[in-house]
Amino acid sequence: MNGYLAWSSQFQSGVLPSIDLALSIDCISWDEACGGSTGKAVKVAVIDSGIDATHPAIGNVDGYVAVESGPTGLVYTTQPHTDVYGHGTACAGIIRAIAPECELYSVRVLGPALITTGDIFIAGLRWAIENGMHICNLSLGSTKKQYYAALHELADIAFFRRIMLVVAANNLPTPSFPSVYASVFSVAAHQDKEYDRYHYYYNPEPPIEFGAPGVDVRVPWLNHKWITITGNSFAAPHITGIVARIMGKHPYLTPFQLKVILRSLAANATR
Repeated sequence: MNGYLAWSSQFQSGVLPSIDLALSIDCISWDEACGGSTGKAVKVAVIDSGIDATHPAIGNVDGYVAVESGPTGLVYTTQPHTDVYGHGTACAGIIRAIAPECELYSVRVLGPALITTGDIFIAGLRWAIENGMHICNLSLGSTKKQYYAALHELADIAFFRRIMLVVAANNLPTPSFPSVYASVFSVAAHQDKEYDRYHYYYNPEPPIEFGAPGVDVRVPWLNHKWITITGNSFAAPHITGIVARIMGKHPYLTPFQLKVILRSLAANATR
């Protein structure tokens, strides 16, 4: 056959780059994975109800965008905003406690009742992908099938750009998107009684791959308060924080490499 097969040109001599070998990731230790890292220079988008930067548990927010419906379409506002519910501040506080020097970006897509439209949700995720985020924490999802394809496309784009999407599973047994996609880090809450923010499990039978603390978790809330709360929403940011710390030390990792590292570090991994 003359010429090249479709998609083969990138594998030609002189075009294909050499790759750096990662660590021996199937038996990696916590110290090798993220020892000494604080998540510095890692951009984390919290796609949620906003973040209250004045809460002592947050300290600083590095960027903002609020997506809302306007009379002629979607409106993007990049001025600083606050949290309209408390949910986003709670997720950001968990991430900050694990990766204290990561860069937090508040992508507000949820309203005061934690309700949004699929178009706003999709627009917020697209903004995060197109604006150079390294990790997106998605403690929300959609069960509506009409958004399956659009969210799947964005999840694939993020995967190919080495952007980690950490997604909470639905609190109800109904599958939600994008938590059931193979390209994301899907998270539900485990129910261990003793809280340890680094204690999580790997599920060898996905779609939900990781179980992290999410039951009776003390989190920052509105008006500089703290509450104790339960939900898969609060499990996801634990994994986001751990991923941020790992990326702070090893920024070259791909999503599938990071999944293998998380699998190796899981509390139920046999050593």
